[in-house]
Amino acid sequence: MKPQKNKSKNLKRYHRWPGLIISIILIYYAITGILMNHREIISSINISRTLLPENYKYNNWNQSSLKGSLKISRDSLLLFGNIGVWLTDSTYNYFTDFNRGFPNGMDNRKIFDLHLTENNNLYAATLFGLYCFDWEGERWQKIKLDVKIKRFVAVISRNDSVIAMNRSCLFMGVDAGSQTNFEKIELKAPLGYKKDVGLFETIWQIHSGEIFGLPGKLFVDFLGVLVFILSVSGIIYFFFPGIIKRRKRKEKKVDKLVSTNKLYFKWHNKIGSWFFIFFIILALTGMFLRPPLLIPIANSRIPAIKFTHLDQPNPWYDDLRGILYDKEKDLFVLAGYNGLYELKTLTSTPILYQSQPPVSVMGINVLEKYDEKSYLIGSFSGLFLWNPNSCMIYNFITGKPYQGSSGGQPFGAYAIAGMIKTNDLYIIDYDKGVLALRNSQSFPKMPENIIENSPISLWNFALEVHTGRIFSFVLSYFYILIVPLSGIVSIVVIISGYLIWRRRKRTKK
Repeated sequence: MKPQKNKSKNLKRYHRWPGLIISIILIYYAITGILMNHREIISSINISRTLLPENYKYNNWNQSSLKGSLKISRDSLLLFGNIGVWLTDSTYNYFTDFNRGFPNGMDNRKIFDLHLTENNNLYAATLFGLYCFDWEGERWQKIKLDVKIKRFVAVISRNDSVIAMNRSCLFMGVDAGSQTNFEKIELKAPLGYKKDVGLFETIWQIHSGEIFGLPGKLFVDFLGVLVFILSVSGIIYFFFPGIIKRRKRKEKKVDKLVSTNKLYFKWHNKIGSWFFIFFIILALTGMFLRPPLLIPIANSRIPAIKFTHLDQPNPWYDDLRGILYDKEKDLFVLAGYNGLYELKTLTSTPILYQSQPPVSVMGINVLEKYDEKSYLIGSFSGLFLWNPNSCMIYNFITGKPYQGSSGGQPFGAYAIAGMIKTNDLYIIDYDKGVLALRNSQSFPKMPENIIENSPISLWNFALEVHTGRIFSFVLSYFYILIVPLSGIVSIVVIISGYLIWRRRKRTKK
């Protein structure tokens, strides 16, 4: 009997105190996870940055507040990014809000690309759709398109046609502003195509439930509610027995406390025993979505799981990241999750370039033509000058040839979030903000009226809490350990709790 008792004591030791600590963390994981699963629903809700730690306040156009610029006249310039669109002059003396027409909420102002056609039609690729600017009404109008994925990442022109791209398809039509009749184009599978997907994306969709579409997301929401109940009931059962004993010593009534404690203990056991496998899957998948465990799987590919949301007939489903039309060569450069491709026409077969510049798993943020032969490629891995014909790749910031794998680490010395090309060239680092290169003049400071009118969206706030980044002001870079450590502790607590329940059940029998 002693070995059995020792085993039970050890299991309780692994479950009791670690369970109390992890319960507090799991409560905010559950709440923020549910919020993140429904981004469009909560897109109108913002949170003031003054309520957050100092590192969440915009400084020098950082945190992707600014991603790029577009010249719309001789003396007028549009700046765009997570702050929406702002009008300024060539000397940056004034900044005027240019967001009229977008729905309320910073998420609805998240701009990935702006494009002005030869017909003077202005288009915006946003997180929740494609927009065109009505110059007479001075407001943005959403273009109605039948799409499953609403995130548009690029808009370009070719002759009299305008081409917009979301994460899965292209949409092309004769340029007519908001009246453009867009035709949906599904690109052909590239040469050597295998029906596989990123391991990171697969784990992400399992964690969110999106791998089974809306029913899967709702089921994960349900698990989030259960995790909340499990955590609260565990905290109650941890403290209530001691409270009941103290009240008994003082001869006070404890009937309600005892019945409440029994009720929570009952449902704590039921929920933990019925759903423990799902809780372990949630913990395991969450651990691999953040560094350091993200790094070894970042560029891995696996076959698409049959009969899931990832098993799509479109070979480019949720895979497209950017597109550039090279007028001199009369071809398209296509950026996908798996690399850069040459595309002769929109109906031809994409061909993967033999040489590949480093691109972070977080996605490409700069795809610009530099000269007749070369392109600028920017991501969180850095900024690179790439000549696909000569296979030469240079680190554009240091000027030195790049030596390394084409996959690209998730984060390099410079996390390139965008670029500004005017008379001078500026790079935009996610953390450092706008940086002048070589002989460029310094870029102007971020105006107070933009800072005051650019809160953080509720979804982004939930993401910062969920990933543990919100605690970086205390833990510095060690915040990255919150997710893997909490995942390990959660698994230990879940398994030990389940084994304790099994032993009690056998004892009763």
